[in-house]
Amino acid sequence: MTVDLIFISYNRLEYTKLALASVLADPTEQFNLTIWDNASADGTVEYLKKEVDDPRIADIVCSRENVGQITATNEVWGRSKADLVGKLDNDCLVTPGWTRTLAAAHRDIDNLGVVACWHYFPDDFDYERAKDKIQSFGRHRILRHPWTCGTGLLIKQETFKRLGLIDNEATTGYWLKMARAGYVNGFYYPLVLQEHMDDPKSQYTMLKDEQSYQAAKEVTFNINRHGQETLEDRWLWRRKVLDNLLDGPWDVRHYVGWRSKLRTFKAKLRLLQSDRSA
Repeated sequence: MTVDLIFISYNRLEYTKLALASVLADPTEQFNLTIWDNASADGTVEYLKKEVDDPRIADIVCSRENVGQITATNEVWGRSKADLVGKLDNDCLVTPGWTRTLAAAHRDIDNLGVVACWHYFPDDFDYERAKDKIQSFGRHRILRHPWTCGTGLLIKQETFKRLGLIDNEATTGYWLKMARAGYVNGFYYPLVLQEHMDDPKSQYTMLKDEQSYQAAKEVTFNINRHGQETLEDRWLWRRKVLDNLLDGPWDVRHYVGWRSKLRTFKAKLRLLQSDRSA
């Protein structure tokens, strides 16, 4: 199956160098890659134009303004003629050959929606907690969840055409929309790894202390969401997401509608009771 990928960068040149090298590490891995830079001002544009060379690079787009990830993704995916489309961010290191594994799953599973590489570390995964969510589809297994990360992933181009453009500032809502339409979402199992360099656990992270964390908020999309004001908040959010991926239901109905509101109410009630007992 043919694959079109978009790789999105915004500043943090050192991340970009490492991430792009991981994408291009296996010369036998076949895809067309569009590199989209969102108006970096740290030498990234010069690096991309002068030092990056690979026959699989179909285009290098140097935007004059930061249009965000969603606009860039919609643009590249919208004009693609490939069987599969995927997205990569400049803060993740993928496992060489990842597209072959994920593409094979798409070839064999008609209703596979978004399938992604695992964006935490191997020791973060707990099989006993997650085993009931690992489902078999022929020769493939998927750690099923209604949403995944926003990088190191593939979806069918026909699915994108059916659902239309991503219409919010994050892909999570789009994945939930996909799951509600009957698609199977999740992470390929056995896990195909990618290392998120903005994970404070990463050896490459720039989020080493509170000062560097606050500086990174100017250029880092995810840490400006979900109340992650401090590095400690980042660690707490990391645990919350990981717990949900391991323990949370895979059925999308638990994340939308009245079930979602009930879960939110119960969580707030537990927090209130905890504050009163403190």
